[in-house]
Amino acid sequence: MKTVSLKPADVEKKWVVIDASGLVVGRLASVVAMRLRGKHKAAYTPHVDCGDNVIIINAEKVSLTGRKREQKNYYHHTGFPGGIKERSAKFILEGRFPERIVEKAVERMLPRGPLFRQILGNLRVYKGAEHPHAAQSPEALDVAALNSKNKRV
Repeated sequence: MKTVSLKPADVEKKWVVIDASGLVVGRLASVVAMRLRGKHKAAYTPHVDCGDNVIIINAEKVSLTGRKREQKNYYHHTGFPGGIKERSAKFILEGRFPERIVEKAVERMLPRGPLFRQILGNLRVYKGAEHPHAAQSPEALDVAALNSKNKRV
């Protein structure tokens, strides 16, 4: 048996849509990171972008376990001395861009480097139920059915 090493021209990318309403953020992010990387395929090649294009809808309806909604903080730095800022997960989810919680969770599960930036371009996150990628005819992936712990009631 021969080991398969894909070239970028040989990769077949599919489009997958995931409804994130009620799903636990970390569990959703690990499934999405695996799909983006292409590790679910038999012909996975580490140095090639062989993953699928993933669309996540209803990102504002994700759930966090425990008291993470109030206690989890996201930090960023303004670039000025003493410019560290923090926001709680509740503040972000109730704010203008709640999809950033899911984007950051997936982003932090991928390895860094030039391929990371290319792979992250295959992720699209929307806070509502509509997305502009109907022409690609994405197939639905039910993450809640993969494991009973993935969905929070």
